[in-house]
Amino acid sequence: MNFSQPRFLGQAPRWYATTVVCLLLLNVLLAVAAGPWVTGWFCVAEFIFTLALSFHCHPLAPGGLIALEAVLLGLTDPLEVYAQVEHGLPVILLLLFMICAVHFMRELLLFCFTRMLLAVHSPTALALLFCLTAAVLSAFLDALTVLAVVMTVTGALLTACDEHNPGNPAAAAELAQLRGALRGLLMHAAVGTALGGVTTLVGEPQNVLVAAAVHWDFKAFFLHTAPVSMPVLAAGAVTCVLVERLRLFGFGVALPSSVRPVLTGLASQGAAAASHRQLLIQAAGAVILIVALVFHVAEVGLIGLMLVILLAASLGITDEHELAEGLKGGVPFTALLVVFFAVTAVIQDQHLFRPVLAWVLAHDPAHQPGWLYLASGALSAISDNVFVASVYLGELEQFLRTHPIPAQHLDTLAVAINAGTNIPSIATPNGQAALLFLLTSALAPRIALSYARMVWMAFPYLVVTGTVGWLAVNRLAGG
Repeated sequence: MNFSQPRFLGQAPRWYATTVVCLLLLNVLLAVAAGPWVTGWFCVAEFIFTLALSFHCHPLAPGGLIALEAVLLGLTDPLEVYAQVEHGLPVILLLLFMICAVHFMRELLLFCFTRMLLAVHSPTALALLFCLTAAVLSAFLDALTVLAVVMTVTGALLTACDEHNPGNPAAAAELAQLRGALRGLLMHAAVGTALGGVTTLVGEPQNVLVAAAVHWDFKAFFLHTAPVSMPVLAAGAVTCVLVERLRLFGFGVALPSSVRPVLTGLASQGAAAASHRQLLIQAAGAVILIVALVFHVAEVGLIGLMLVILLAASLGITDEHELAEGLKGGVPFTALLVVFFAVTAVIQDQHLFRPVLAWVLAHDPAHQPGWLYLASGALSAISDNVFVASVYLGELEQFLRTHPIPAQHLDTLAVAINAGTNIPSIATPNGQAALLFLLTSALAPRIALSYARMVWMAFPYLVVTGTVGWLAVNRLAGG
């Protein structure tokens, strides 16, 4: 019998696996020769390296090895790691249960997006509708789930067109046009999840961390961040219209006319697969979710668990494997988040980011939020925004123990961290989980969406929304 021999880091490129081994050996040498502070910085940089190259290998294994080694080298200890995890428990609950809850509403979301494609004929209007719909849904639901629904619809449409089109040059040209149109719609939707995610407490996982640090509930979070998040959302909508109308950065490709009959058939299949009762139950679940979040009846993750229970009971989902199918969506990122907290513990114990924060807070108070927005935004563009938010919030908490500041100014700094980790992170797939999810999906190569093309298509959004966000933060601060 032939058994495939497992190798270190599995399907990752050999150069990647070799690099990780070399980095682990380097850390041991640095700990002896240079001390814990320098070694701590190297561990953070190495962890960001695993995030930046996550399209080669999911960062849980290599990043986890670096975090484990940091604990073994004494850069932090298990008690501090547990304290960080305990502090981030609301985010962990959010990821585990809210993603599962939305998974059980997927038929409703598929129904809505399919009808949207059929109802709107203008390419610009369709692009704007995809962007704003993804933004609104991501303000209350998980961004990965929202984008997964859009990808399911577009992937099914692409497959149906592949099956219906004969292999002739005209059909090939239409298929290329379809790929270009779907590529633009997916990018609009992916950016839309970030534009909507910045607005509410549940929009992005790091928002929960920010809210917990300054004791904001759902309503308070929205009101405090609205002076920044609403102008950014408007700027994103304007950018969407402009790039579509002017056909810039790879946008502005219309859906071929031959696609509409295929789409009609796809919508009919979807309607047959989901009963009216299912759609009504899921719609009722969406209403319950929004009301519960607005009135903050419980911790966000517990609201998600409540919705899982209600939907499972109402939809007759009692099989363990079917329940596990919904739960598994949030588990990989939840596990990675715990590794984030381990790396955060290293940063806390070694005070690695304290000089950066001290430099920001040494400026005039009116200019501090703007600099903090830029500092957190720059790191979020190359790293993960949850990781960056947890780091800056932890350092800010330690700084406040010896340097108290007015509550209003603290709120403004929290808004700056929230905006900085949400808006500039669209620059690369590394910073936004939704963009990375799209890049590493099986759909990306089918629509010719590479890493470089994704960065290029996100660039106009980055420039416009990033600038508007920075100006809004400065205006909020009075700078």
